[in-house]
Order: sequence, then C-alpha cells, then structure tokens
Amino acid sequence: MKTSMFIRTAMATALLGIAGAACADTIKIAFVEGMSGPFGPIGQNIMKSYELIMEKANKEGWSKGNKFEIVAFDTKNSPQEALTQLKAVVDQGIRYVAQGNSSAVAYALSDAISKHNERNPGKEIIFLNNSAVDPDLTNSKCSFWHFRFDANSDQKMEALTTWMTNQQDIKNVYLIGQNYSFGISVANAAKTMLARKRPDIKIVGEDLHPIMQVKDFSPYIAKMKAAGADTVITGNWGIDLSLLIKAAKDADFKANFFTFYAGTTGVPTALGSSGEGKVHYVGNWNVNEPTMAGKDIATEFLKRYNDDYYVMATYSVVKALSEATNKAKSIDPVKVAFAMEDLKFKSLNGEVHMRGLDHQLQQPLVISTWTKVDGKTVKFDQEKQGYGWKSQSVQPTYVGVQPSSCMMKRPGKI
Repeated sequence: MKTSMFIRTAMATALLGIAGAACADTIKIAFVEGMSGPFGPIGQNIMKSYELIMEKANKEGWSKGNKFEIVAFDTKNSPQEALTQLKAVVDQGIRYVAQGNSSAVAYALSDAISKHNERNPGKEIIFLNNSAVDPDLTNSKCSFWHFRFDANSDQKMEALTTWMTNQQDIKNVYLIGQNYSFGISVANAAKTMLARKRPDIKIVGEDLHPIMQVKDFSPYIAKMKAAGADTVITGNWGIDLSLLIKAAKDADFKANFFTFYAGTTGVPTALGSSGEGKVHYVGNWNVNEPTMAGKDIATEFLKRYNDDYYVMATYSVVKALSEATNKAKSIDPVKVAFAMEDLKFKSLNGEVHMRGLDHQLQQPLVISTWTKVDGKTVKFDQEKQGYGWKSQSVQPTYVGVQPSSCMMKRPGKI
C-alpha cells in the first residue's frame, strides 16, 4: 500500500510539473530598431545580443518558468517608420518594446506608447530603452512606460569630464556632433561641465552636422587642426563616427578623441593602429575591466556570431525584466512596470538601481582607451584588429547621478 501511495504521489508531482511547464508564459519583446541602412549593422548586433542573453535567461530560469522571445521590426532608423512598425506590434499583441539606436526614434516611440496605453487599458505596452541616451527622455519627456537601461548622455559626460579633470595635456577642445537632440545635448553638457571643472580649457570650435549625410569629414578635421584643437569630444555614432575617425587618420590629426560609441560596429576597424592611446570612450561596461563580469558572454558571442558583444544594456534589460516579473508574480506590463521602479539588481557592471523618480538606471561607468592587446590589461580585442579597450577608470555610480525634472504621471495599480 505504501509503495502504491508513493507511486501515485510521484505521478501526481510529475503531472503538476508538466502542467506548470505547459502554463509557462512567453514574454515576447518587439525589437523595433533600424535593422537595415547605414546604421543597420549596429541594430543587427543588438538583436543578436538580445538573442544570446535571452537564451541564457531561458536556460537558467531567470523569470521563474517564463520564457523570453524577441521579434525584430525594422524601422530603418526613421521615426515615421518606427510608428508604422509599432502598429504592427500592437496588432500582434506584443506588450514589450525594445529600442535604442536614435533618440529621435525613442521620442516617437515613447510618446506613441504612452498615448496607446491611455487609450487601451488592459493592453498596455512597456518601452525598454537599451541605448537612446538623450537626457530629456527621463526629464521633461519622461513617461511611466519608458525605462532607460543605458546611462544618459549627461551621466556619461559627468563621468568623462570628471576623469578629464586630471588630464593636464587637455587645453583646447573641439566639439562635433550630429545635428539632432542628442548631439546638441552632448555639446551643451560638455561646455557646462568643463566650465565647472576645468575653466582653463578652451572650447576652440563647435560643429553640428546632418545625421547620416556627410560622406567626407575632412573639411571638419581641417577646421579642428586650424583651431589648434588637441582634444575632440563627440557623441557621433555608427557610420558618422567611423567616417570622422577615418578622416582624422587620413589627415594625420593627432588629437585625443573622447567618444561615447567608439566601441560600436565599424569604428574599431576604422581605428586600426592609428587610434592607439588617442581614442577613448565612456560607457557602462568594458569586457577588459577586471571588476566587471561578462567575459564568458563575450567569448560565446564571438564564437557564435563572429562578432563582438558590446551593448551590455541588453543584459540589464533582460535581468531587470526577469526580476520584476518575479517580484510582481505576473508578466502583466502594468504590474511589471511598478515592480521595476526602484528595482536594485546585479548587472555585468555591478550593482545597479532603476530610479523610480524618472526610470533612469543608475550604474557605474568606465572610461577606456584604445590599446594594443597584451594578454593582461587588454585580453579581448575588437573586430580582430589586435587592439581593444584598456580600462582607465571606473567611475562609481554616485559620480554620474543627475537631478531630474521628471513629473511622472502614474496609472492606478492593478
């Protein structure tokens, strides 16, 4: 009798396990991003990054039985096309949207998602911003439905200029950026923060250029040389940064370049050996930084895709979403959004905090320099150039903390 009871209990437990697995929900995320055109290679890289992290999350059960799935929708880096793709997302019933390439696209999506959620209670969508860093997205344009997982450009500039304060060879700075909200915010932050920290530094020139339209940056480099610039600060990204770096190399312009995106697709190849010791970037992660995790992920990514893992925010997005679903005991976007507010969790760059005030992730930032691989301080190179990023300084979270003008309107809890 005892044996029979044991068998019945074991069978019941097994059936419950099967039923539980059958009831597991799929957290489907729409990746509404530029997957083609000049900036397409970066979008493709981020898509693959999400795929790898989600596979890891599914295998390790980050979200208590729920599974992640990502579906791409090509915006061609156009705000108008992004809104068209968002309609397709809504039609397919997908409740989570991820994006990051272009703050202009992020503004369009954030506004449209907020309006959709107001009109469609019970069908709300959360916007997971992995890399659009215009500060106003978490200031006057903040939304309860928008969560940013990269540091915004003010946070990055705060960390960068803090490190630059002690670089006494910096005397004449030239600013160049893409002529839209993000490029303008980078230039304004650089002028304000340098004036506060290093009033002896001169801003000897400033240019804003059309995004994705300049084919030859040599006239801009000529202006920099004529102005006597020893340092260039730029928020340029994608092909606009690659071509800027190429023009500097062709003109034998020896200035330091301080960037946000020198580690993104195409730029390392443009750098080659000429950028050694001269090109720097500020970001939320560096695979060569000893105190930061993720070396196994970078190794697997290279093996699987023959590409470099660099958009670490993809890890933060999936990790935060996992912990928020566990906390909420639900995948309903309203419950998950409330659970994600003020969430503290461990990402690849250490302990981080999703600030409830404005939904801006607070995290450590690292300044790195393009350096030849030595097997010690630089073990991972990029784009098989034999050069990678040497960590110079990890700025603790408090350095980049910024005030916020966000006046967030919150829905009622369900």
